[in-house]
Amino acid sequence: MGTVHAKSLDPLPMHGRDLDVHPEDFMETPDQGQDSKQEILENKDVVVQHVNIQGLGRTKEDLLGYEISDVFHAKNLIDVMKRAHVARQRLLRLGIFKDVEVLIDTSEGTDALPNGLDVTFEVTEVKRLTGSYNTMVGNNEGSMVLGLKLPNMLGRAEKLTFQFSYGTKETSYGLSFFKPQPGHFERNLTLNMYKVTGQFPWSSLKETDRGVSAELNFPLGVTNHTLKWEGVWRELGCLARSASFAVREESGHSLKSALSHTVSVDSRNSAIFPSRGALLRINQELAGYTGGDASFLKEDFELQLNRRLFWDSVLSASLWGGMLYPIGGQASCIADRFYLGGPTSVRGFGMYSIGPQSEGDYLGGEAYWAGGLHLYTPLPFRPGKGGFGDLFRTHFFLNAGNLCNLSYGDGPRAHLQKLAECIRWSYGAGIVLRLGNIARLELNYCVPMGVQSGDRWGSGAI
Repeated sequence: MGTVHAKSLDPLPMHGRDLDVHPEDFMETPDQGQDSKQEILENKDVVVQHVNIQGLGRTKEDLLGYEISDVFHAKNLIDVMKRAHVARQRLLRLGIFKDVEVLIDTSEGTDALPNGLDVTFEVTEVKRLTGSYNTMVGNNEGSMVLGLKLPNMLGRAEKLTFQFSYGTKETSYGLSFFKPQPGHFERNLTLNMYKVTGQFPWSSLKETDRGVSAELNFPLGVTNHTLKWEGVWRELGCLARSASFAVREESGHSLKSALSHTVSVDSRNSAIFPSRGALLRINQELAGYTGGDASFLKEDFELQLNRRLFWDSVLSASLWGGMLYPIGGQASCIADRFYLGGPTSVRGFGMYSIGPQSEGDYLGGEAYWAGGLHLYTPLPFRPGKGGFGDLFRTHFFLNAGNLCNLSYGDGPRAHLQKLAECIRWSYGAGIVLRLGNIARLELNYCVPMGVQSGDRWGSGAI
């Protein structure tokens, strides 16, 4: 067992006295010579006789058998390299190894074949307990955040995480247990217990949730599915003394027990700056049939299409929509409704400041739609091309949307007509910065249009 620093399998460390293969065979050479060597390696029949894993401590070997078994099916040296690379990525995906190195050597011993190979994975396990500590300042509040993680808790890629946040105003915590199915990491079960407090100044509302949930994730064909049950005790209160009477009426305690199902198809090459591919996500939530005093059916969807154009420019189109249908004659809760407006939906309008409101507090709506058309181009004259400059894009956009409440006895045509009335829209341009594969930062100049009475908006840079 040794410490591993290799992050790629191009080329793999290997020895090949019987196969006449040397590492320099994989270095760049003139095309003709490279093609001939590639052909020789592809036609050189080999047999993978043994696959070994070195460096295991608390990890169970049966878990790893699913991840590396495909290496045995390799037919030539190039195939061995490709399958070993995939196996290495699968091992790292488990989140239980800090480093993984792959060694390919000729077989030795009494049962060794002339064309036999041994593949060895040298792994370094992560620590049994890891922690983090940081402080956060924002929204006139400071907080201390403590996180603890027990990776590979029972030896089969289970993970237990705990996060505790102590703030000047509120205290929150969350405990989560993650369990994947051996051999099918995408099929996993997550159990959560939490207390979290959110402040929503656009509604003068404060919400404290204490709950438990169970979530099952699994792929089915090209789709990914999430089944979830959540039971949450919600405490709603006013954030300010100036809160409207409509918000005060919503204050108090409620219990929500809900089943939800999410299906998604995602062929995008990036979630932050996609240049091709599409995303379709559909979510349904049913509350009330498993207990609690909140009863509703909620449906919403998201669609995104991306296409690369000339000069490295990308055209992106998005559409969102949703409806909330109260069940049993109950009025919907302000915490369950949809909200619209701001840089993530209709730019140029204040955060969640479109639609029904009372005395300056926005109450959300039971139906909404929003769409956007975006054109991303490289910076003019391409400064920093191939490096830092590629993190930036010029951004031209057109956004539109509407949010309202519906009279469900009027029929679908009346619903569509109401959603088509009083459409808010905006257009503008700006610069977008990609922050790794985590987030994006936008600086835009917006011109809001279709502003209605009560909407909060502002033209200019946001």
